[in-house]
Amino acid sequence: MKIKIILFVLLTTLIIFGCSRAAEAPEMQSSHYTSKSMGSAGGLYRAFDESEVSYGEASGAGSVRAQMASNRSDPTQANQSDSANLTDNERKLVKRASVRIRVENLEAADASIVNLLKEYGAYSASTTVGENSNYYSLRVPSARYELFLTEMNGIGRLINRSETTEDVTLQYFDLESRLESKRELLRTYQSYLRRAANIEEILSVEARIADLQREIESTGTQLRNLGNKVDYSTIDLSLVGPVSMKPRQNITLSEKIKQLFGSFGGFLSGLLVVIISILIYGVPILVLILLLIWLLFGKIGLLRKLWGLVIKK
Repeated sequence: MKIKIILFVLLTTLIIFGCSRAAEAPEMQSSHYTSKSMGSAGGLYRAFDESEVSYGEASGAGSVRAQMASNRSDPTQANQSDSANLTDNERKLVKRASVRIRVENLEAADASIVNLLKEYGAYSASTTVGENSNYYSLRVPSARYELFLTEMNGIGRLINRSETTEDVTLQYFDLESRLESKRELLRTYQSYLRRAANIEEILSVEARIADLQREIESTGTQLRNLGNKVDYSTIDLSLVGPVSMKPRQNITLSEKIKQLFGSFGGFLSGLLVVIISILIYGVPILVLILLLIWLLFGKIGLLRKLWGLVIKK
């Protein structure tokens, strides 16, 4: 009977202890996860990854970015959902036009282009001036792009014009969200760095921070370049001068004779240059050669005398 009582007490104690451990399990697991993360370099990377960072913001264009981020998990519905959520003002469009205009006066047309650039807050990225044509690569604020094109048509007679529009909304918001994600991840690793327990952890976290900073710089550069293309549309403008109306004239006999004598005169002048070159350079060289022959083999015969001395020895 005593044995049964003892077993009952032990069983009751084990049940009570097991329930208390079960209640404490979630808190212990969370604490264990954090300590494990800070306890080893590998755990630092498992504790926080880019996939755990939420994309987007709570309102405005941020809600659109958040929706785009969620659509990544279902590519088949992404385009339809994104198109439905975006308005014309939220779309990121890259516009480009190629325009060719004929003008009567290139200088006056160039002055008109300069005035238009000042009026619309635009600028010329490159300019090429030719004999009867000028070429410009113009960057115009996208909000005033259509008005600028309309004003530009008054400079002369339009020869041809083509326009392209590229929708880069998804690419733009994706870069923006990735940049914010990497910045958040960087802040988290910087907080880990302050809690690192040893040199190994410090070096590992610092290496990851350096990688993140490079990725942030690269992504930020891509986003700025894309934003510049969105904010400023490009217009490739060609200004062509008036067509020359001077008729082509046939060459007369007298002109042909003049050309013939002109060619013969050119031949004579070339021949004279050759003769003068021979007199200036050839005669001194010939005299020098004759002098050497006279010294070595002539009356003096230096080489002959040297040969005789060698034979006598």
